[in-house]
Amino acid sequence: MNAPRSTPPPLREALRVLVVTDAALASPRSVPEVVESALRGGARAVQLRNKGASARELLDVGQELRALTRRWGALLFVNDRLDVALALEADGVHVGPEDLPVSAVRGRAPEGFLVGRSADQVGVARQAVTDGADYLGCGTVYSTATKEDTGQVIGVAGLRRIVEAVRIPVVGIGGITAARAPEVAGTGAAGVAVVGAVMGADDPQAAVRALGAPFANGGA
Repeated sequence: MNAPRSTPPPLREALRVLVVTDAALASPRSVPEVVESALRGGARAVQLRNKGASARELLDVGQELRALTRRWGALLFVNDRLDVALALEADGVHVGPEDLPVSAVRGRAPEGFLVGRSADQVGVARQAVTDGADYLGCGTVYSTATKEDTGQVIGVAGLRRIVEAVRIPVVGIGGITAARAPEVAGTGAAGVAVVGAVMGADDPQAAVRALGAPFANGGA
């Protein structure tokens, strides 16, 4: 089956399932192998993330992901590393509270470059929008073991507060599975950002389809 050669969909639609990479969870498969399966399942946003990897290691994997995402009409983001994102000609970068501020990224990035920001507090979310963020990653929604730097669990109520406070797309992150995706969709979130639910899945293609289904009609 040949991949569709298309441009990425609008941001909110692309963010229905944001696949965050993890080499350890993908093993013994490679990250590109799992990502390609996810793209076949309908994922249209991928975030390159591998804590502890060098810039060169990220670049090597990122080049394969850049080729795949272009082929499938998907967005490629890089976690934390603006330098790597620019070197890859990625579509954007995702930053957290200890990374470059959104305003600083905006001052160094080319026109059309997308910036995501982690936020689980209303004040932080609104400031991120003011600074120029294009979307927010909000969590931890449910308890998770895939991120060592996870914050306090905010639940779907906390996610809903962020969604209602801003006008840009918000994706829930943290412990989200296909069974929990409908509850997340009910908050009005644009989609979910997932690590283990896709990277560790036996069938990433099917996992993406199940995760994205509740968001296909704009959620509940």
